Amino acid sequence: MKHIKQDRNQKLYYLTAFVSTILMVIGVLFFNPRSGGTDPGYIFHCVLVLLLSASLFIYPRYGSHFFRKTIITIASLYLYMLFFLYPDTWSSFTLLCFIPAFSILFFDSKLFYFSFVFNFLLITLTFIYIIFFDQGNEFAHIKLDVFGNINNFLGTQVILYFIFHLTSQRIKKQQMYYERLQQSEKLKTTGQLAAAVAHEIRNPLTVVKGLLQFYETNNSFSKEGKSHLSLMIEELKTAEHVLSQFLAIAKPDEHQHMETVNVRDALQSVTGLLMSYGLYHQNKIDLQVDEDLYITANTIEFKQLFMNLVKNAVEVSTKEDFVVIRAEQKNKEIIIKVIDEGFGMSEEQVQALGTPFYSLKSKGTGLGLMICFNIVEKYKGTIRFQSAVNQGTTVTVRFPMSFSGGLIKKQEAWV
Repeated sequence: MKHIKQDRNQKLYYLTAFVSTILMVIGVLFFNPRSGGTDPGYIFHCVLVLLLSASLFIYPRYGSHFFRKTIITIASLYLYMLFFLYPDTWSSFTLLCFIPAFSILFFDSKLFYFSFVFNFLLITLTFIYIIFFDQGNEFAHIKLDVFGNINNFLGTQVILYFIFHLTSQRIKKQQMYYERLQQSEKLKTTGQLAAAVAHEIRNPLTVVKGLLQFYETNNSFSKEGKSHLSLMIEELKTAEHVLSQFLAIAKPDEHQHMETVNVRDALQSVTGLLMSYGLYHQNKIDLQVDEDLYITANTIEFKQLFMNLVKNAVEVSTKEDFVVIRAEQKNKEIIIKVIDEGFGMSEEQVQALGTPFYSLKSKGTGLGLMICFNIVEKYKGTIRFQSAVNQGTTVTVRFPMSFSGGLIKKQEAWV
């Protein structure tokens, strides 16, 4: 179904590009007062039509930010060319006002701000030319009410920015909703699987481990035999650890003690515990946390969450790299970021995080991150991974701010 939808969108895009190209060609060949000669302006018009048409048809093959910026630049030059070469066409000025609107169609915020600033610069130069340098009557309709035209241009820019802002916010909310929905489905599937596995495997493992420990104390076994028994016991402990992680996901403790967690103190504790681990990997952990940050959670689970995230960051970092932990308050949220400069992940790998048994480690189970997702969801937070191959990873965790933290601080001050 998704493939069919993508095909429809692609067909619609090519149809739009084809119609746009036909209209531009008609503008060049038919009813054009400059056609049929060697006028430099007409030649420039033809070149821009060719470049813009080619860019529109080539874009789906690449789709990069640079290519989108190239299309917007060529389109802007094309519309300004129409304005200056054909001043009698009054609607050309209207098109100049709506140049940033084209970038909204690409859903690229950087592209919108680029076109917004670029168009503002070009329109400023245009008005300077018309007011101070134009000696003819080609732009009389602009000169008759310069202030009104400038005011209308500014008004359209405000409207376009408002539309862009609302559209961008709505897309972000939809994206967060679908991410939560996907994660909820992953947790549900893993929980069902974990309950079944735990019920069937835990008791046999306990029996086998007990017998092996009994035989380990038997002096009739050789030294080599005992070493084999010790190895088997250690492997069983590993299996029990994985099983415990399953149970943490399948049957989370809903009645755990909730408290107001001082984020700074908790993260300092995590950093202290992992400092030697970081030094072992020849990495340093840099803690940058604002004061007076509080959330409502279970302290043990909060530390477990960031022990997992920071430990992962250290393991993927190269020697001498810093792992940075930042925490701040913004819009009634506590935002905590764990930043590493490791090998990073592709978009497909990021999307797969949290899937049962998916891990980028050779001996990983993927359950550690599942527990992280579970803890964050339990306390009505969000977790997001931003990563690029060979550029590191930033994990952003957001929790609702606890308003009781300030009250606790005041009570401590009174004491």
